[in-house]
Amino acid sequence: MKQYRLNRLFNKKSNKCFDVAIDHGFFNEYGFLTGIEDLEKAIKVVVEADPDAVQLTVGQAKYLQRILGKNKPSLVLRTDVANVYGKTLSSTSFSLMIEDCVKQAVRLDAACMCVNLFQIPGAPEVTKECIENITKLKPLSDDLGMPMMVEPLVFGPNEEAGGYMVDGDEKKIIPLVRQAVELGADIIKADPTDDVSIYHKVVEIAGDVPILVRGGGRAPDQVILERTEKLIQQGVAGIVYGRNVIQHPNPAGITKALMAIVHENMSAKEAIKFI
Repeated sequence: MKQYRLNRLFNKKSNKCFDVAIDHGFFNEYGFLTGIEDLEKAIKVVVEADPDAVQLTVGQAKYLQRILGKNKPSLVLRTDVANVYGKTLSSTSFSLMIEDCVKQAVRLDAACMCVNLFQIPGAPEVTKECIENITKLKPLSDDLGMPMMVEPLVFGPNEEAGGYMVDGDEKKIIPLVRQAVELGADIIKADPTDDVSIYHKVVEIAGDVPILVRGGGRAPDQVILERTEKLIQQGVAGIVYGRNVIQHPNPAGITKALMAIVHENMSAKEAIKFI
């Protein structure tokens, strides 16, 4: 049954996935709410641009799932909440899993659920909690046929730009991705490397587990489009972008541009016409 749900994530023409993450309000950070103050409206705009999936939380999935018709994007359900995204880490940092999240994912008709695997300077206890979360989810995921997306994230120092500052060192990203695979991930959402031309090494280390690349912080249009083009050339199975879509002045346009690169192998130079 897992494969049946995973099939809903991937475009039948390209066998790739573009997942738009709109779950940022889960993390109690004021700056994360830019562009999604009216979440229902933001979801409608994104849905009209027709990505393959939208990543949401238990409290907000209703806005996607109550849309009529069978052609709306699939739901990726966020299963854990953390307090690690500010410029200073709390004296007690955590990553907590919501209760009965696999059953909640089934009830919400999700195609997949997403759980973090953090590697944060100065917070090894959060990594421990993430591993505990994943190992608890794995047997339930198998029993109920709900695919588990693991999100291995290597943080840069929080004080530089909060927890979304990606450490793009491949020597840190590659082993964390491999750990996610070893823990039983059905699909991986991973950081980009600083040198995108070596990303095939990340794809290789994951074996037959599909790799989707997260977008990270806001970047200029040309930068994000060119990076996406290069990542697709490196063999990734797709992308998961959030703020580069929802905080864009033209969310529908940037979504269409990224879809053209991911599914039609369009160049960044050509795809920018959609914006």
